[in-house]
Amino acid sequence: MSGFPIPRTESTHHRLYEFAKSAIIKIFAHPYATVCDLYCGGGVDIEKWDAAQITHYIGIDVASSGISEVKETWESLKKNYTADFFQADPCSEIFETQMQEKANQADLVCCLQNLQLCFETEESARKLLHNVASLLKPGGYFFGITPDSSTIWAKYQKNVEAYHNRSGSMKPNIVPNCIRSESYMITFEVEEEKFPLFGKKYQLKFAHDISAETHCLVHFPSLIRLAREAGLEYVEIQNLTEFYDDNRTQFAGMIMNAGLNLVDPRGRLLPRSYDVLGLYTTFIFQKPDPDVAPPLTTPLLQNDGYTIEEASIYDFREGYIERFFMHCASMIFFMSSNQGEFLASSSAMNQNSNPCRCSEWQGPEWQGTLWRDDEMNAHPEQPPPPPLGLGKISEQKGILGPGPADLRFSEAL
Repeated sequence: MSGFPIPRTESTHHRLYEFAKSAIIKIFAHPYATVCDLYCGGGVDIEKWDAAQITHYIGIDVASSGISEVKETWESLKKNYTADFFQADPCSEIFETQMQEKANQADLVCCLQNLQLCFETEESARKLLHNVASLLKPGGYFFGITPDSSTIWAKYQKNVEAYHNRSGSMKPNIVPNCIRSESYMITFEVEEEKFPLFGKKYQLKFAHDISAETHCLVHFPSLIRLAREAGLEYVEIQNLTEFYDDNRTQFAGMIMNAGLNLVDPRGRLLPRSYDVLGLYTTFIFQKPDPDVAPPLTTPLLQNDGYTIEEASIYDFREGYIERFFMHCASMIFFMSSNQGEFLASSSAMNQNSNPCRCSEWQGPEWQGTLWRDDEMNAHPEQPPPPPLGLGKISEQKGILGPGPADLRFSEAL
């Protein structure tokens, strides 16, 4: 399938990251949209937005050099959309006073690389999210990519646990403070037993990189809480490996175009690609529009007779509301046709008085699936429908750990 140009000469990490950015932009961007790009320095995504046929671009970056670079890139490529550029720090300045003319103008606000830098303090994270809310139109989306702190922290805790489980004679004198793989090394400053909400720093260095980058862990429940305070509703947080698997049909061709040794001939991630992509997660929030239904978790894109290109356009912006009402109609039919049985089961559920039991309801399947591997065909059981709306954070699978299933936290932190 046609996609955005991705350099082939870069490292595996950069090729996969560019692919991930291209994929999420392709899902969200639509013709004539106004897009605000936070931390846009370098202008590496200018062509991606042009391919999406947006009508206006707002670039914001902390450094004047970053603004100069992205502006020069936009001018030299003579793109079809108009653009404005601002030097500002999204997590320390107040956009409502600094950029009043841009208030409630953006259909999309994205942060594709530096959300984690805003989690050094609670105040900086809060200011970022309030700035995002001030820029978005009602119904607009805030989305991006950030290191998957749940996966990173779980890997680190496994190393610490393995250290404490060793016998005295085999135990090294220093508690391990790093995670190593053939693709990267992550180093924490000090050992900690608990996941701190803000300010937990670590160094991330990929193979062949000259120097390490300093990041802060993003505590996802705090991100959701602060977003809600700012007027943004949580939609989804999903590890990039799961994001790719859910959308593999439409994006396998794009990742193959990114270079060799990333996926197998069937489009499945190779181990090294899986390891690198698993370090990152998508995040999606929406500014509620009082005139439409509240946001739901992002449904899987259907592939019922569509070509790959058509399926990529038929995303949840048009499809998920229709499926939501179909789901409601199915529930009404199910309840009316099984009224006696339904009342009996409701009575039994009330006796148990467990609010989480609703996740065990096996009603009509409404989300559908994109694909099934041979090994998945051997397990025909489908998971129950996800809970509608935000609900309690502790009751939603994946919020505390949107990484691979074996690394998810089982309870609230």
